[in-house]
Amino acid sequence: MAKRGWIVVAVLLAAGGITAYQTRAYWYGSETAAKQASSPRKVAVEVAKAVKQPVPVDVEAIGTVTPISSVALKSRIETTIIGVHFEDGARVKQGDLLFTLDARQIDAQIEQAEGTLARDRAQLAGAQRDLNRYSELIGKGATTQVNLDNAKTQADILIGTIKADQAALDNLRVQKSYTVIRAPFDGRISAAAVKIGNFVRPADTAPLAIINQMAPVYVTFAVPQAVLSDLRDAMTSGSAQVVATVPGREASEQGKVAMIENTVDATTGMVTVRGIMDNGREALWPGTLVNTRLIVRRENAVVVPSAAVQRSQNGDFVFVVTDGKAKVQPVTVSRTSSGNSVLAGGLNGDENVVVEGQLLLRDGTLVQLRERKAGA
Repeated sequence: MAKRGWIVVAVLLAAGGITAYQTRAYWYGSETAAKQASSPRKVAVEVAKAVKQPVPVDVEAIGTVTPISSVALKSRIETTIIGVHFEDGARVKQGDLLFTLDARQIDAQIEQAEGTLARDRAQLAGAQRDLNRYSELIGKGATTQVNLDNAKTQADILIGTIKADQAALDNLRVQKSYTVIRAPFDGRISAAAVKIGNFVRPADTAPLAIINQMAPVYVTFAVPQAVLSDLRDAMTSGSAQVVATVPGREASEQGKVAMIENTVDATTGMVTVRGIMDNGREALWPGTLVNTRLIVRRENAVVVPSAAVQRSQNGDFVFVVTDGKAKVQPVTVSRTSSGNSVLAGGLNGDENVVVEGQLLLRDGTLVQLRERKAGA
């Protein structure tokens, strides 16, 4: 009986402890819930600064890289290739030797012309001696006027013959110069279309090779006609710039506007613009499509990331963080540029605007700032 009594006491004590624990947990849990209910919830957001800075007024378009100078090398005589002096696709400089053509036939013709010229010069010397002799004899009455006139005519004929001989010799020397083909300007040469031993002639349609000037180069693109007036003013002041970027690459080339086409395309309302780029690194390759950016001028404006701008039925707005609260601020977006929105009104600059987390915000919502992600 005593043993049963102790067991009953132990069970009662355990039940009381469990009840006390549950009661304590209940009261403490209620207190925590009450504290959480009394403190408003904060929304974690990312912010960025609204900055007032010089902003370019620009137009983006797709452009094409074209060489300023491009030449297709062709033979001007019928002969055989005896030397190719460059590697395919190599960079060449003005005056570099590219092709050597067989000149043996022309060399023989030059020697023949030189011999003819020497012969006629000798004949002219004899005719002039006869002329001088007849001139002396006519004074002494030892010859007739007819002999003197014939000697003078023969000398004049030989003088004309020598001029023709000299012209023929010069022509052959020009033909001889065609047997050596050199680079007319700096650039890059294509693959050679002929090899040593190939016969070439002026009537061939395919060129021996093509040289394109690589620096500087043209970038040609089209812009709306509405930009034309501002662009012409910018060209007059020297503020117009062109930036060309190859898709997939961060490097870009900068240049200036070289010309504006003198006619607007009536079907599209676009006008062609050509920019000239230094291209010292040869980042722009002829024929490549590039992203072009025409900077007409620069003006001071407030800029915010485009992710900060929200849209509603009443217009565009941003959430401005002030004293830990998000405030709705209407703004007027003028344009976008390089992932940023240029504002025409609504902000003065230096405000903190929310760029991520706007879905949970209302006017007056408490916010908690968090660090922006890397690369944002």
